[in-house]
Amino acid sequence: MLKVEGVAKSYRTGNLFAQKSRHILKDVSFDCRHGECLGIIGESGSGKSTLGRLILGIEKPNRGTIRLDGKDIGDRNSRIGRISAVFQDYRSSLNPFFTVEQAIMEPMKTVNRATRMLQGKVEELLQLVGLNPSYRSRYPHELSGGEAQRVCIARAISTEPPYLLLDEAVSSLDISVQAQVLELLKTLKNRNKMSYIFITHDIQAAAYLCDRIMIFRCGQIEEIVETKRLRDVRSAYARKLLESSICFND
Repeated sequence: MLKVEGVAKSYRTGNLFAQKSRHILKDVSFDCRHGECLGIIGESGSGKSTLGRLILGIEKPNRGTIRLDGKDIGDRNSRIGRISAVFQDYRSSLNPFFTVEQAIMEPMKTVNRATRMLQGKVEELLQLVGLNPSYRSRYPHELSGGEAQRVCIARAISTEPPYLLLDEAVSSLDISVQAQVLELLKTLKNRNKMSYIFITHDIQAAAYLCDRIMIFRCGQIEEIVETKRLRDVRSAYARKLLESSICFND
């Protein structure tokens, strides 16, 4: 289980003589169960992507703990091969000088697998995300947006992590491609029994993929609700955020 307890995060702003603290996250606590997809929905600037970076161990909280199966996420050894990520900007996520094969193999090398085994795994992963094995020799500039994001997903699941964090992973794709990638993510989740943290501002995408949805506001949790009970949200802010969504009104 991924468990977040009492997490707070702030940044120093201003110059050397007039520094202030800008509080981004305030006393955030929740968990993500094994095999669950937890959606984190919030407006721009709500702090949801900052929370994602803390979960990945990219940054450290000022206060509180984040544990993955009981181990502190700040310990690099506790997260290698245990949690991976797919980000919004798939172009900058891929090294432009790496082929698709090299990009996918990169994280697998951290678990010291033999080269021949890695090459066989690349072909399997490409097929799993709906790409022909011939893509292995292509470079990022030769891929469409949907193809590039599929490669990012293949790379993220290459070490078979139990947890996958997706930060606006479909928001920059065309609507039709979004639907394809969401369907792929749902299939992979069911097949590999993975847990997802799905950070997004897209309520409909979250409702399609997630088991529970956490509504985030100004660095705090406004409400957590099971997706099937979205109509029953209690707070006025949550209702306002959801009322324009088709999945909520239908």
